[in-house]
Amino acid sequence: MPTVTIKERLGKLSFRTGVIVLLMCVPFYVISFAQMALPISAAAKSVLWVVFFGLAKTAQYGGLTILGAEGIRRLKALRRR
Repeated sequence: MPTVTIKERLGKLSFRTGVIVLLMCVPFYVISFAQMALPISAAAKSVLWVVFFGLAKTAQYGGLTILGAEGIRRLKALRRR
């Protein structure tokens, strides 16, 4: 059975899936910093920040991997219209 890397699997997903995953990083970034206003301990804030910031970065790089270079060009073209 041939081994398929994660990058190859993500690259086979659709453009729409890539855009959705890429857009998911926005709420994760917002939550990672907004939770600092919660009245909880500094340790809990640190853990929440690491978790949500990590999710944001994972969604960001995952979305970019799914889109690839051609998908990025397509997004830029859509933005220009």
